[in-house]
Formats: sequence, C-alpha cells, structure tokens
Amino acid sequence: MLTLTENAQTLVRDITAQPEIPEGAGLRIAPAPSPGQLQVSIAAGPEPGDEIVDNEGARVFVEPTTAELLGDSTLDAQQSEEGPSFVLTQPQAPA
Repeated sequence: MLTLTENAQTLVRDITAQPEIPEGAGLRIAPAPSPGQLQVSIAAGPEPGDEIVDNEGARVFVEPTTAELLGDSTLDAQQSEEGPSFVLTQPQAPA
C-alpha cells in the first residue's frame, strides 16, 4: 500500500484545505492519457474500487490498477523553483 511522507501529508492537506475544495476531498492518482504516466488530480471522493490512503487527514485515492503498480511505494513532496511537486519512490529490491 502507498505510504505518505510527512512532506506529502502536509502538501495534500494544504491543497485539500482550500475553501473551494469540498470536505472529504483528496488527491487521486490514476493513469494519465499518455501511456506509462500517472496523473494527480483533486477529487471530491474516491471512485469505486479506489484504494484509500488516509494519513492524519491527508487523503489520497489510488485507482485500482495503479495501486497494484505502485505496491509499497512512497509518495513524497519536494519544493523547487517551479513550486511543490510530488515524487514517487519504490522500495529497493533486496540485493
């Protein structure tokens, strides 16, 4: 299951705390129209079958096929000159 770093939790909560975002909303990770890419969007709630990750009020909904693909990945947030962004890291395979 996807885990969130503290930085990711903070960014998700900041995004979904905006006044125009409905209560219970979260970020949704799903396949992008371009093959092999993912998209992140704000969603009012999970879609049927979504994996729900809720870490201290930071809600992320992961599309079922994407959840299988991500497995035990970690979602992190980083700050750059262009603004905040999310980064997915997958666990290292044992040597």
